[in-house]
Amino acid sequence: MGFNYNEKQPVYGQLVDELRKQIKNNYKPNDKLLSEREIMRKYEVSRNTVREALSELENIGYIYRQHGKGTFVASWMDDTTKIGDEYSFTEQMKSLGRKPETKIIEMSERKADEYFSGKLRINVGDPIVKLKRLRLADGMPMMIDRTYLPAEKFENLSIYELETKQRSLYNVFLEDYGEKVRLADEMLSVGIISDKDADLLKIAPNSPGFMLRRTTYNHKNEIIEYTISSARGDQFVYNIKYKH
Repeated sequence: MGFNYNEKQPVYGQLVDELRKQIKNNYKPNDKLLSEREIMRKYEVSRNTVREALSELENIGYIYRQHGKGTFVASWMDDTTKIGDEYSFTEQMKSLGRKPETKIIEMSERKADEYFSGKLRINVGDPIVKLKRLRLADGMPMMIDRTYLPAEKFENLSIYELETKQRSLYNVFLEDYGEKVRLADEMLSVGIISDKDADLLKIAPNSPGFMLRRTTYNHKNEIIEYTISSARGDQFVYNIKYKH
């Protein structure tokens, strides 16, 4: 049973949207998802398309994989309660007397699918920048950030500025693009670190960790950033301030 694909959008992105809807409507946390082969047959797509879609769903926190057991629905949901002020990895590490460092793993441009168009309040098909960063403290891998930005606002974003010069992303927003952060909504949950992220963080597979999601707004109340972070649970400290 396939479904009607839009030829103007990548097939894997449309499969992501379809699987995401199925997960939200028909699955509970920790339910086992269909296997790659079953998804291939059901939606009449290639194995590569299925793997790309599952990788994306894992990145955005809808599923997690356990080696030799299969793919399962994550416990994180979009309506998680907001718990505190915006988080800055760089500032927190400095406050703890540790030296922060950022390594750029990936920087690419793609078209927004339904999920990211909703998160960034842009149209499906609009270009977005994906920035994947490894955050370290005193040389120890601590966190992986996957940041998605509206490409229209951040043309010619430079890896050199972020990695070689070690400038903070928000500093680049303000000084290079005139985009001042007014507000950041954040959500924190606990889950299992994916195998890919565990390898980068140098921790054992299936290790527990923190999942942080941040939506950042400028002074015009436009969304200028959506970030999904995975942080190791044995070293990471999340500092929360409550305002009354």
